[in-house]
Amino acid sequence: MSHFIDRRLNPKGKSLGNRQRFLRRARGQIKDAVAKSLRNRSVKELEKSGKISIPAKSTAEPRFRLDPASGSREHVHPGNKEFAEGDRLRKPPSGRGKGGKDASDSGDGEDNFSFTLTQDEFLDIFFDDLELPNMVKTSLKESTAWQYRRAGLTVVGSPTNMNLVRTMRNAHGRRLALKRPSTEEVNELKERLFALEGIAQPSPDQVAERKDILAKLEEMESRRRWAPYIDPLDVRYNAYEPTPIPTTAAVMFCLMDVSGSMGEREKDLAKRFYMLLYLFLQRRYEKVEVIFIRHTHHAEEVDEETFFYSRQSGGTIVSTAIEVMQDIQRERFPTDQWNIYVAQASDGYTQSGDAQRCVQLLNEEVLPILQYYAYIEILDEREMDVFSDPDAGAELWRAYRSITDDRFAQTRISHPRDIFPVFRELFAKDKQGAAA
Repeated sequence: MSHFIDRRLNPKGKSLGNRQRFLRRARGQIKDAVAKSLRNRSVKELEKSGKISIPAKSTAEPRFRLDPASGSREHVHPGNKEFAEGDRLRKPPSGRGKGGKDASDSGDGEDNFSFTLTQDEFLDIFFDDLELPNMVKTSLKESTAWQYRRAGLTVVGSPTNMNLVRTMRNAHGRRLALKRPSTEEVNELKERLFALEGIAQPSPDQVAERKDILAKLEEMESRRRWAPYIDPLDVRYNAYEPTPIPTTAAVMFCLMDVSGSMGEREKDLAKRFYMLLYLFLQRRYEKVEVIFIRHTHHAEEVDEETFFYSRQSGGTIVSTAIEVMQDIQRERFPTDQWNIYVAQASDGYTQSGDAQRCVQLLNEEVLPILQYYAYIEILDEREMDVFSDPDAGAELWRAYRSITDDRFAQTRISHPRDIFPVFRELFAKDKQGAAA
């Protein structure tokens, strides 16, 4: 049997296994702490490691202990110079103190437990309950994924795949067939032999019985040697065979308004949202294509660098971006093979009549083939107060309010702190595409 020893060093000399167990045990408190820390964190800082604090009680291992409010104790701790055995002690106040300036003036307390999450741990926790909604279509055209599934038993395999139940069953049947002496039978003869050897003056019958027992024991031991308890022929392993499974494929179209009405602040908020979306897709999904489309009065597909950092500007016609997206989808992403998603960011201002053109395209051509369409309107902080009514807003926002398809969602962003809650709202797990 092979033995494998993992001698890889833990990071920075710490126990990686213990750290992962701690993260699993305190996952609820850690997720809350991560959510609070995101309030003052920009999207550019999302990938960085961060220090968070959780209640110290979350780090304690469960254990049994005596109830301090009941029972009697008659022991004196070492180092005590004030009390003697039998003295009665007054219980300390039950108030629990707090750390820092809010510390309690009575009782004992504990500061919060602070530690640093690595970059991977931080992102895993943040994206833990997010997913692309309605991903149901599959594709086997480009690549095939394989999954190992149980396929009976085999006589060769890895020790980790040993089927103990079947192995012991085979060994038991073989021992019965070969009439291998059991341990109980051998022990009974040995006990009788010890009793006979303890007799000082045995009779001739007892001497003959002793010789007979010795012969039987020798025969039994010989039979047990050539019929072992477990033989290599008894061992069975769980067999696994690779089975092809459908590979889920998705494409995300990122449509961003870079026209003159979008100021640097609005463009920066849109870029931050798309950076978060891009990071989410790259981390959670293996086969996801991301298509970047920028538009002014005309639209074009661009690369990632141009999408995020180009300073091109101009007039505004939003429908051109939707039309370019349709052309790309028809040419490269057939609906029977790809899950199609769209995320659109704009300030909502477009030429007269173009908003109705966008609604017509969405209702008649786009939404029927999509899994999800998210529209994010970028507003100034003053506009957010003015447009507090959901039905009030720019022309594009008001036009989109008439769309009733469950696969369409629209929401607003006016401050960097709004990006994280809006993103989680749009891509929460088990979301069926309901409007935000």
